[in-house]
Amino acid sequence: MAESGTTVKDVSSHAFVKMYAEHLKRQGKIELPSWVDLVKTATHKELAPFDEDWYYVRAASIARHVYLRPHTGIGGLRKKYGSRARRGTKTEHFHQANSGLIRHILQQLEAIGVVEKDGKGRIITSTGQQDLDRIAGNLKSQEEDDDDDSDDDDSDDDDDDSDDE
Repeated sequence: MAESGTTVKDVSSHAFVKMYAEHLKRQGKIELPSWVDLVKTATHKELAPFDEDWYYVRAASIARHVYLRPHTGIGGLRKKYGSRARRGTKTEHFHQANSGLIRHILQQLEAIGVVEKDGKGRIITSTGQQDLDRIAGNLKSQEEDDDDDSDDDDSDDDDDDSDDE
């Protein structure tokens, strides 16, 4: 099953966020707001995200970031999810992400018990840490199983070329 001692730091960030987003969607405890298909993630973006599950992906990413950097606030997350703003012929500048969206996701994560408010920002709860570490352990065991399976598929196909001589 899950390898003991595996944390979020031990697995690929992309794979972890993808798997935890699926977990949050399957769990069904996060309520999607009615405006989820209309909202942009930042003022300098032109369109809303194309992925239907982008809200779960952002929630998983925020949970991972709070896990790795305790006492992270909304301002720090705005910087993390910000990007360059293209302004036509003028020079590009960095713009921060929308704070209302990040605040709403953090409130949803608080409601399901993954994060909690601390004096300075948010921290992961013990149940939230167990959740994230369990997902990371499952992911690591899947990666090891995939590595073992790919090693078995390798055969000595390279030796067949020597018979042609």
